[in-house]
Amino acid sequence: MAKCEICGKGVHFGNNVSHSHRRSNRIWNSNIKKVKCNVNGAAKRIYVCTRCLRANKVERA
Repeated sequence: MAKCEICGKGVHFGNNVSHSHRRSNRIWNSNIKKVKCNVNGAAKRIYVCTRCLRANKVERA
C-alpha cells in the first residue's frame, strides 16, 4: 500500500544507530496520500506521494 502509483516510491530501509553505535533495523515510510484523481477520464482514488502532488504529475478530480 505505501507505494506511489506514479513514481513507485516506497519504504526505505536502514539502521538506527545509538550513541554507543549499536545498530538496529528501521524503516522510513514515504509520505503517501490517497488522492482522488482523473485517470483515463474517470475519477479514481490512487496512492500518490506528496512529491508527485507538488510537481503536478497528477490531475486531481
